[in-house]
Amino acid sequence: MSHGKKWENVRKKIDKNKEYALTEALEFLKANSTVKFDETVDIAVNLGVDSKKSEQAVRGAVVLPNGLGKTVRVLAFAQGEKEKDAKEAGADYVGGQDLAEKIQGGWLEFDSVVATPDMMKVVGKLGKILGTRGLMPNPKVGTVTPDIGKAVKELKRGKVEFRCEKASILHAPVGKLSFAADKLRENITAFIDAVVKAKPPTAKGHYIQKISVSSTMGQGLKINVADVIASAAK
Repeated sequence: MSHGKKWENVRKKIDKNKEYALTEALEFLKANSTVKFDETVDIAVNLGVDSKKSEQAVRGAVVLPNGLGKTVRVLAFAQGEKEKDAKEAGADYVGGQDLAEKIQGGWLEFDSVVATPDMMKVVGKLGKILGTRGLMPNPKVGTVTPDIGKAVKELKRGKVEFRCEKASILHAPVGKLSFAADKLRENITAFIDAVVKAKPPTAKGHYIQKISVSSTMGQGLKINVADVIASAAK
């Protein structure tokens, strides 16, 4: 894959052997964006777990203190009083079988899905559609819950789910490049704190082995793990 001169010039500025302090890395990304749109800042975390073992699966969610910097379209499967709660909390779409049929017909104009437990009999039939897109509600991350109003509000505020992939890596968005560096740092430390709390009891050795941050069209910078963990522990 070929890159333009601007991208190559930024690449030359990066010390590939250096582990950057988090704030330094964020300031670098902000100062060296080569595109005209507001890029998303992403984090990648390499974990010291065996993702092939179910007991070492790492999964969770966290509400980022400064949000994601984008409008999240929330679909809620609820009925009766719970339907009212979801609407009052700000859900963009609320319903039951009617929404399921729309989704089966190819409609996917939403970013997150929540459901009350009694509606999972309807949602369960959408597994192949929602599951492959990472949208299937799950009680482990709070998207299947009787408190549907709270779930909707959290997603609207910037709730991020994370799940360890086969290579034992977590990926997640943590905000926009237009955010102040300290706001991005707060989001990242909150994310890392949630990942630390999700450590499987059977995981041995160094749990968080590597952290890197990047922007949508930018390059990844290795971060000093101790710096981030120290901030997350405060």
